[in-house]
Amino acid sequence: MVSIIILFISLLIGVGLQRVKSIPENAHSTLGQLILYVPLPAVCLLTLPDLRWSLDLLSLGLVGWIIFFTAFLVYPFLGRKFGWSSELVACLILTSGFCNSAFIGFPVISALYGDEALKGAIFLDQAGTFLITSTFGVWIAVTTSHGSLRKAELFKRVLTFPPFLAFIAGITLGFMEIRPEGVMREVLERLALLLTPMALISVGLQLKWRELKTEGRFLALGLSFKLILAPLLIYSIYSLLGVDRMTLKVAVMEAAMAPMITSSILASSHGLRPKLSGMMVGVGVPLSAITLFFWYYLVN
Repeated sequence: MVSIIILFISLLIGVGLQRVKSIPENAHSTLGQLILYVPLPAVCLLTLPDLRWSLDLLSLGLVGWIIFFTAFLVYPFLGRKFGWSSELVACLILTSGFCNSAFIGFPVISALYGDEALKGAIFLDQAGTFLITSTFGVWIAVTTSHGSLRKAELFKRVLTFPPFLAFIAGITLGFMEIRPEGVMREVLERLALLLTPMALISVGLQLKWRELKTEGRFLALGLSFKLILAPLLIYSIYSLLGVDRMTLKVAVMEAAMAPMITSSILASSHGLRPKLSGMMVGVGVPLSAITLFFWYYLVN
C-alpha cells in the first residue's frame, strides 16, 4: 500500500513542479538520464544475482515475453499501414509492451494472494519483464534514436549503456553465486529506492493535459492494448493451456498492470515521443486501478 501511495505522491509532485519557474523545461530529461545511470543499475545489481531459474515458474516467466513480442509485431504492422514514424512505433512498444510487474505488481499480488504467489510474481518480473527491458528494450531505444549510426556504433552504444552493463554484471554475479552483502547491499538498496519517486516525478513534469489533443488517440490505443488486450491474451492462452489456478491469477493480474515506469523512462530519455511516454504512465497508473478490479473478479 505504501508503494502505491508513493507512486501517486511522486506523480503529483512532478505535476506541481511544472508551476515552479526556477525548474528548467528539460528537467524531466535530466532526471530521466540520472535514473538510467544511478538507481536503475543499482536495481540490476541488487536483484538479478538472486534470480533463480525454475521450470516450475517458466509459464510465469513467459508472460512478459508474450506481451512484448505481441506489441513488437502489432505496432510495426500498424505503423506501416498508417504511416507512423519509427519514434511513435518504438514509444508504443516500450510503453505498452511492458507491464509494471514490480513497483505496482508486487504489492498488489502480495496483498491479494500472499507471499507464495509473490515468489511467482518476482520470477515473472526478473526472468520476463526486467530481462526484456534490459536487452530488447535498450536495443529498441538506442537503434530508433540513433538510426543513422553504423551497426558497429549502435552495438557499442548498447553494450556501454549503464543499465545493460549492470544487467550483465548482475546475471554474471548470480551464476558465480556472489551476492551483494553488508554495506554494499545497503548502499544499493538506498540507491534503488530512488528509482520509483524519481521516475514518477519525471513523468509528472511531462504530464500536460493539453497534449491530449495530439497524443489522445495514441494514448487510447496504447492503454487499450496494455490494460485490456494484453491481459485478455494471457487469460485466453493460459486458460487453454490449463495452468493451475494460482498461476493463472498471477499471470493475468501482472499482465493487467499499468505500463512499466522504467521502459517509459527509456523511451522518454531517448526522445521517443516523450510526452506520450509520460502520459502512458501518468494516465495508465490511476486508470489501471479501475481495470484491475475487473480482471481480479474475472480470474477469481
